[in-house]
Amino acid sequence: MEDIIFLGLNLGAWITIVTVLSMFLTLLFTKLREDVAFLGVIAVLLLTGVLDTKEALGGFSSGSVVVIGVLFAVLAGLVHTGVLQWIVRYLLGTPKNYSAAVVRLMLPVAALSSVLSNTTVVALFVGIVKMWGKKLNIAPSKLLIPLSYASGLGGVCTLIGTPPNLIISGLYTTDTGEQLNIFSTTIPGLVCLAVGVLSILALRKLLPDRRSAEESFEKTTDYTVEMLVPADCPHIGETVKEAGLTNVEGGRLIEIVRYDKEVISPVPADEFLMGGDRLVFAGRVAEIIHLQKSHGLVNADHPVFSINELDKKRQLHTAYIMPGCPLAGKRMSNTTIEHDHQFTLVAVARKGERISESPRDIELKAGDSLLIECPRGWKDTGGIQRLQFVDDPSILPYSGSKTLLSSLIMIAMIVLSSLEIMPLLQSAMLAAIAMLVFRCCTPTQVMKAIDWNILMIFAGSVVIGTAIQKTGMAEVMANGMMSLCGDNPLLVMAMMCSAGTFLTEFISNTAAGAIFYPIVYQAAVSMGVSPLPFIISLMIAVSSSFATPIGSPTHMLVYGPGGYRFGDFLKIGIPMNFIILAVNLIIVNLIYSF
Repeated sequence: MEDIIFLGLNLGAWITIVTVLSMFLTLLFTKLREDVAFLGVIAVLLLTGVLDTKEALGGFSSGSVVVIGVLFAVLAGLVHTGVLQWIVRYLLGTPKNYSAAVVRLMLPVAALSSVLSNTTVVALFVGIVKMWGKKLNIAPSKLLIPLSYASGLGGVCTLIGTPPNLIISGLYTTDTGEQLNIFSTTIPGLVCLAVGVLSILALRKLLPDRRSAEESFEKTTDYTVEMLVPADCPHIGETVKEAGLTNVEGGRLIEIVRYDKEVISPVPADEFLMGGDRLVFAGRVAEIIHLQKSHGLVNADHPVFSINELDKKRQLHTAYIMPGCPLAGKRMSNTTIEHDHQFTLVAVARKGERISESPRDIELKAGDSLLIECPRGWKDTGGIQRLQFVDDPSILPYSGSKTLLSSLIMIAMIVLSSLEIMPLLQSAMLAAIAMLVFRCCTPTQVMKAIDWNILMIFAGSVVIGTAIQKTGMAEVMANGMMSLCGDNPLLVMAMMCSAGTFLTEFISNTAAGAIFYPIVYQAAVSMGVSPLPFIISLMIAVSSSFATPIGSPTHMLVYGPGGYRFGDFLKIGIPMNFIILAVNLIIVNLIYSF
């Protein structure tokens, strides 16, 4: 492949370029899962001979990828002993104004995100922030974007705070033999965080004031109607299917409440109708009420289906459809997911507004909020991929000796690594073993906590970086940049960080880091300067995605609950991108010498 040269690049380089671009376009315009896309890239690079078997599988044995996997076990111990929930519940307090609320929210979130998974931290905060905002009379949309931004800014403050830092530092160690300290990015990260908080306060008018999806769900009588089966109803003794009540014009039957308070939901087609049954329908109320004439039903004199009157056997949950969720683009009526997972779809909201159509006939989209009814104590078994459920934030796990113990284990892991008593991989493994030995979590809980899809993406990112470096792309692109910028390292750094910030708005920040690392490193080597400031600035740049909701999983976690629109992120995110980029370049050059 080295013998075939076109525009300065060999055949292997062109295969890599086409493969990576194809992956980006596939992820942008299709619903293919990210882990499958990265696996496809690995397969193409291996089958075409761009990489040999050892190189193609090297991502799975990369130390940084192993560290990420081990940290999932540590996180499981913190979650199951109630450490994170305890912090979330008691940290926010009652600030007197919006500015104080933003500071009170962003700083703890950033601190937690510096040592824990950003996605986990935001998922834990979403529910409580909505309740907190209601208490403070602040719209959730004014708080949830700052919540997501804080997690990203906090993540860059340590090497373990965000996966790109681990991937980039691992590649740097491989190239130089130098092990970076866990706090290598702390000072520039903290400066960017401080500027980020001040920027949110200065740009607060750009944050939208929108209703959350939950507000549109609060009054159930707006989208549900109850009918009573009178004693003279001609359909008594018939099954729901025989009576033609399973799916009716404008909606569907979601539950039956018997005279003895027995609740039947979901309603099977062979369920018999009895006199005195209350039939609860969801959908377009104006059309459903025609059942009074067509089926001999009457209005229920006192609706029992309301959020405040749920009995002990059932509860309502809110779920959000994440990008890549199998339900996106489908109608619930065309799936068996309700039957398989024992829940009933009651209503759908989009951009903060409830959709008045029959919920099961709505074509679902990423960012939609679903109101579902399920048995009390129901938990998703994990079979609903990327459908984010928000549990009752008032539920707090038991806090006791293990809560303190798991906290000490995490602190010990950080201290051992930061003082260079042992490498991060070993200290993380020791912490994970301690979590299991002291029963802060079980092996089953650890296995459930590991996100194998994310590990596949990280491994694929490392492989892409290897291909870019091996095929000479890094050297050619680095030389191209230097021909534009001369030998000015600051201009080269600015160009690469700008490109990294832009690209990470559309793809995984881990992939962006792996793609730009070999180019940045090669540029520094070619100019004869230290690559360290380039590496540090790149870590911050690829985690500075503020302008699109698809730029970060945490943005999508708040997208539905905040009732946001795509343009909401653009309005405040574009100024944030430029501000953090400028601060990143300034502070890194002040701290680190070329």
